[in-house]
Amino acid sequence: MRWTLPDYLREVQKALGADLTQFNGEDSWTLPMPARYVIAQDGTIAYAEVNADYTRRPEPSAIFPVLEQLGHSQVA
Repeated sequence: MRWTLPDYLREVQKALGADLTQFNGEDSWTLPMPARYVIAQDGTIAYAEVNADYTRRPEPSAIFPVLEQLGHSQVA
């Protein structure tokens, strides 16, 4: 997933010397958004987490209950 910077943030980035068009090699002014997915064996999405704030990420252990639930459903 990607997030497109609004015009006012583009100007801030340029003023700070962080021209994303040069860094990314294209002119979309986008930044990646961290995402985490768990896909069940049948192809359904069992867990999805996306946050535009790259500093907010759940603990890896937050996925354990999802994996445990999938493990139980696989056995049944």
